[in-house]
Amino acid sequence: MPRRRTSSSSSSSTAPSAAPAPATPRNRTPQPVRVRRRSFGDFVKAFLAFVVLLALVAGVPLALAVTVGWPLPNGAPGLDWLQREITVQTFLHILTVIVWLAWAQFTACVLVEVKAALSGVGVPGRVPGSGPSQLLARQLVAALLLVGATAASLTPGLSQLGQSLEGNQKPSVAAAQQTPGLFAQQQEQAASTANALAEQAGQAGQDAARADGGGSAAHGDTKYYRIQPPEGRHHDSLWEVADRHLGDGRRYKEIFELNKDRVQPDGSKLSEASLIRPGWIMEMPGDARGGELVEMPDEAPNVSEQVQQQISDYARTGGDHAQGGGGAQGGGDAHVSLPEQRPAPAPATPVTPATPAPGPATGGQHATPAAEESGRSFGLPEALLAAPLLAAGLLGALGRRRRQALWHSALGAVGGRRGMEPPTPTGDAQDAQDALLIGADPDGVRLLDRSLRGLAASLAAESRGLPVVYAAWMGGNGDLHLQLAQPAGKPPTPWQVGQDQTFWMLARADAERYEDAETAAPYPGLVSLGTMDDSRLLLNLEAVPGLVSLSGAEADRAAVFASVAAELATNGWSDRMTITLVGFGDDLTPLAPNRIRHLDGFEDLFETMSAETRQRRGALGAAGHDSVLTGRTGPAQHTRWAPHLVLLAAQPSDEDALRLAELAADAGRLGIGYLVGTGGTDLPGAAWEMEITGDGKLLAPLLGLELEAQLLPVAQQRAVVELFTDADPERGPGGPANTPPFLVDISEQGRPAVYARLVGSYEIIGLDAPDGDRSAQLHEALALLLLHREGVHPRVLASALWPRGVTEDVRDALLERLRAWLGTDPDGTPRLGTDATGRLTLAKSVVSDLDVLRSLYYEATQGRGVDSRQVRGRLLTDALVLVRGPLLADRPEGRYRWLTHEIIDAQLPLLVADTGLALSEFHLERGRAEKAIEALNAALRTAPADERLWHELLRATHATEDADRLRALAADLIGRSGARGLPPRTEALLDELLPTWRDGVAAAG
Repeated sequence: MPRRRTSSSSSSSTAPSAAPAPATPRNRTPQPVRVRRRSFGDFVKAFLAFVVLLALVAGVPLALAVTVGWPLPNGAPGLDWLQREITVQTFLHILTVIVWLAWAQFTACVLVEVKAALSGVGVPGRVPGSGPSQLLARQLVAALLLVGATAASLTPGLSQLGQSLEGNQKPSVAAAQQTPGLFAQQQEQAASTANALAEQAGQAGQDAARADGGGSAAHGDTKYYRIQPPEGRHHDSLWEVADRHLGDGRRYKEIFELNKDRVQPDGSKLSEASLIRPGWIMEMPGDARGGELVEMPDEAPNVSEQVQQQISDYARTGGDHAQGGGGAQGGGDAHVSLPEQRPAPAPATPVTPATPAPGPATGGQHATPAAEESGRSFGLPEALLAAPLLAAGLLGALGRRRRQALWHSALGAVGGRRGMEPPTPTGDAQDAQDALLIGADPDGVRLLDRSLRGLAASLAAESRGLPVVYAAWMGGNGDLHLQLAQPAGKPPTPWQVGQDQTFWMLARADAERYEDAETAAPYPGLVSLGTMDDSRLLLNLEAVPGLVSLSGAEADRAAVFASVAAELATNGWSDRMTITLVGFGDDLTPLAPNRIRHLDGFEDLFETMSAETRQRRGALGAAGHDSVLTGRTGPAQHTRWAPHLVLLAAQPSDEDALRLAELAADAGRLGIGYLVGTGGTDLPGAAWEMEITGDGKLLAPLLGLELEAQLLPVAQQRAVVELFTDADPERGPGGPANTPPFLVDISEQGRPAVYARLVGSYEIIGLDAPDGDRSAQLHEALALLLLHREGVHPRVLASALWPRGVTEDVRDALLERLRAWLGTDPDGTPRLGTDATGRLTLAKSVVSDLDVLRSLYYEATQGRGVDSRQVRGRLLTDALVLVRGPLLADRPEGRYRWLTHEIIDAQLPLLVADTGLALSEFHLERGRAEKAIEALNAALRTAPADERLWHELLRATHATEDADRLRALAADLIGRSGARGLPPRTEALLDELLPTWRDGVAAAG
């Protein structure tokens, strides 16, 4: 959708740069509806249509009755009727019956079309088996009613009589691709439809260019049109509106796409171009002209206040409707002006109106999530923005790596290094992290994983084996299609048979009802290759009966290989696997050291894979399985039959290719997959051949595929690897120090202007409460900025607040409200600023209790408290007082979902535990065991799982020399441990402090 800049009426004068003036004067006064005058040609067409309809509807039966008469026998035929001689008269009677049936069908089509055209409501009913007959009837009725009633649904030309009616009634994307598949026949049909759409788009672009005065770009404010009530037999329609205001009725599709699925004032939605109602509001393209258009409703004196409010409310829904574009949201004002720049459609570009922007929606109708808002990258890597499943896997793996580093640091596992804060990425690594946060679709990964495991569990419950799956398609609406190697019977509920017996389909609504299943991942070898229309293809590499070859330029092949390797290493729908990389320039091992291994060349690969192939064949034979799929549903499903996927980026020689083809001949049933790069020549033994082009297209002609390839170019690959390398807990003493990203002035003179309490219930001191409708969003945005003092990219903020995506103008409007709410410091500096990289930052006068907690702990352990015991004790005590509960304890349901990507949930308990341990040590040094116990108990309320706190509590309790109290604490620990028992270190400490503790356990047992 086009980008819009929103400015409220109160702030437009202060905008830094004014929008360009429209090419023609804007008429702000609504005028009465003007019905287009009919030309003489319209009357001629209507007359000819009437003559043809009269001849076909009345003339045909009259001629048949006069010339042939009644063709059927007058009585019941006897057996001798079958032995009569077949004469010319018999053939004439048969032909007459056929003509009567055709006439009846055509007459029914005429009646259906006349009813739909006169009523102006609903899509014309479809007469079974009518095909071209109904299209002909539609054109004749349209021409006849052109002089009186509208015919918005009668737009197909007579040249389309050769096409099926079903295809003409389907949406464009559905017509281009009914159900995703790898069969060439289906893709040929999709290609022919796409070509037709391209021709239509080209014609529309040429017409629009002519109407705009030689192809100049249309500039002007977004305009709105209100559907008028009927006048006599005239009913308003999108065709009429487009004809009056855009100069071409065929451009009604542009109006339809701008307003599709947006909520109208009466609560309903526009779903079909012919289903419009009086009073509905239509957003118009930027080059629309005409007196009845409304640009700024608050400046239109002849528009009622109710209509003004409806138009303004409709404008604000543009960021949330299904197509991801549209209206705007003002900065809290009731009426807004929406400047817009909308180029005409490119003549040679196929039209795919329902294709979502790249992002986290791929698994859902978000899809998208939080993805491409306006076609611009804002400096972030497009490859990661357009790969939602890959981004979700990388983001999840990076979070696990950082948590692991935190625990290693807390336990002093790496050279005594203590680092509470992970390193802050900079440069390309920071851009890559932002792109991961924006593009990730964790919901899509979760639904895919649960759907596949749920299918495996259902088949196991029915004692059925897993079918061989070649590919999976994730539609833009969230539906999942599995393409089977061969028919496998009826799928288990709630799965359904797709377009034929080789497709199983699961609707998103059914997938969301799945829960986590205790079963092995059935298809861990699925990996994303790219998108076609609004569907994402995942190829099952381990199921291919042979090699998969990838040809193209070396740099393009490397980007595909890196994407495949990164997703396989981090995806969320597999348990265990081995990924062997050969010929990769950059080492991807940091992404998943337990999964990825690099080999130097083909000889090492052949030696390794020959041995594994023999081992897998023997293991399958010994277990009595015919393939790894049957083994995955057996008793050893969690420990055996993990896939081994080989990515050979370097092109093998002809001799090596033959040896590899022999090795891969039986790989499909063994769970071994091979993806081999070639320079363009045929690869011996290749079951499937693909090609990556210089413009990012992934082609597989034999499979009928043309995808927008999922890529990970070298620059983005290195940035992602840097993120993982910096978070590696094994990096050594050069790792991050225990320095907070933002230190607060904790003296009396450092009192902040705005103070937010995040640890516990959310509370803000120093600001007036914002407007009730905006309060939740503003609080959430401020919390995100407070947790990232290094700065937040505007698109990261937008993806956090609107996971399903939002337009740029709505995001900017929120930022303006946030700036106004936070205000400025006494010196005039805004408290919400922007750094050199364009990221949003808070002023030092805006502080949270988490910032104060970190600063107090830092000063006590590495600052002033190092040289003064008294200062250290006071600072640690003040820090522990700030802890009132978990982070954002009372956050509303459905919000703050971005916290799942943060590591603050691991940082805060560790910080509290370290504070409690330091304060306990301070008190024990002075012989105050009770004070130490009090501090430890306070820390345990926030970090109850920290083993270090329990150990220190045991020591402090032992220091009181109260044996009964120590035994009670030991009993409490044993009760908390449950069936797992006490950790070994805790048992060893109890043996030292309370040697008789095991006697109590035995007595209790």
